[in-house]
Amino acid sequence: MADDKSKRGKPDRDRISLSEAYEVAYFAKKHGLSKEDAERIIKRHGSDRDAADKAAQRLK
Repeated sequence: MADDKSKRGKPDRDRISLSEAYEVAYFAKKHGLSKEDAERIIKRHGSDRDAADKAAQRLK
């Protein structure tokens, strides 16, 4: 799913796009993960940021 830059606000902030390298990099840096671990979490939990954040916290 492509990230539509014209759609901003809460619905867009609630999602993480694997197709956007900067979003994956930010998620990895935020949680102190490698890029590969971040991608694995996002793939497993989908684009839902809350679910991915919780999974990253459990991984620490």
